Amino acid sequence: MVGRVYILSKKDPKKNGQIMLLGLKDLHSEITVSELISELRPPAEFSTVSFENYLPDKAFPSQAEALMACSQFAKGLGKGKSETKGLYLDGGFGVGKTHLLASIYHTAKVPKIFGAFLAYTSLIGYLGFAEALNQLGKFKLICIDEFELDDPGDTMMMSRVLKELSLKGVSFAATSNTPPNALGAGRFAADAFQREIQSVADKFQIIRIDGEDYRHRSAEYLFKPLANGTVLDSGKRTLDVNFDELLDFLSAIHQSRYAKIAEQMDAIVVREIYEIQNQFEGLRLVTFIDRCYEAGMSFAYTGIDPTGIFRRDHLEGAYQKKYLRARSRLFAMNARFIGTSAQL
Repeated sequence: MVGRVYILSKKDPKKNGQIMLLGLKDLHSEITVSELISELRPPAEFSTVSFENYLPDKAFPSQAEALMACSQFAKGLGKGKSETKGLYLDGGFGVGKTHLLASIYHTAKVPKIFGAFLAYTSLIGYLGFAEALNQLGKFKLICIDEFELDDPGDTMMMSRVLKELSLKGVSFAATSNTPPNALGAGRFAADAFQREIQSVADKFQIIRIDGEDYRHRSAEYLFKPLANGTVLDSGKRTLDVNFDELLDFLSAIHQSRYAKIAEQMDAIVVREIYEIQNQFEGLRLVTFIDRCYEAGMSFAYTGIDPTGIFRRDHLEGAYQKKYLRARSRLFAMNARFIGTSAQL
């Protein structure tokens, strides 16, 4: 099957029946430096979040405490010097860290940018260290979502960037990527953060956020496959693609381009899903899932249950936190599809 995107005619988006079919080759992935900088903002999923619509779980007091600390930090930016250059939100996925990080961004009244850890490392790699410092130094607040602690090279590169920028008066806010089973286990992410970026860690106030994954409360993920005979909504930009074809496509472009790809779609239907054997393919898919989730996309599938996409030994290995986060987000995307298009 050839991957295809269903898009209503641009000439008359309200007129039914005018559908333009596009293949994977028609998705645009090229991006300029100015676009890289301009895209450093909260993705669609977090474009309207605020401190007001963050609802702390009363069973976990640390959530309310984090809300207060983040609000005070954001409102204090640009109003004088502080010994605290930033906040580091430490906790498992699904406790609202990115919600709070985006709320800091929306509230702060200073020049600011927001991006995933990968976006910043890609920018540095693309521009070179000196020019990246020049570009990033134009901002007073840098928000870093899901600070990666499992790649020593990238971690130390970011450590150097943070050190240089902090000397220029830049403030930071970051979230961690603690796996659920590390909660309470010696403050896993906080300790790792302080160890890996020694030169600037003491400038961060570390905020612990406990809680359960808000995307689902049950012990198991209850994915629902695409029902036979389902007709895709022509009013949505939907990529309909075989799994192996998607993996080949992702391997052909740099991961920094995935956000641009995701922005061109409202939903994705992946057919004939199977267990990924290659870890590189698995990690590329994880990054793509992150960008799709952030873009507010929905997900449908055929083939094996998505809980089996990643091999068990990979799930239990060094990149556990990435795989588990991706699986949680994939479940949320599937719920979106079921909720909005079950009767198409």
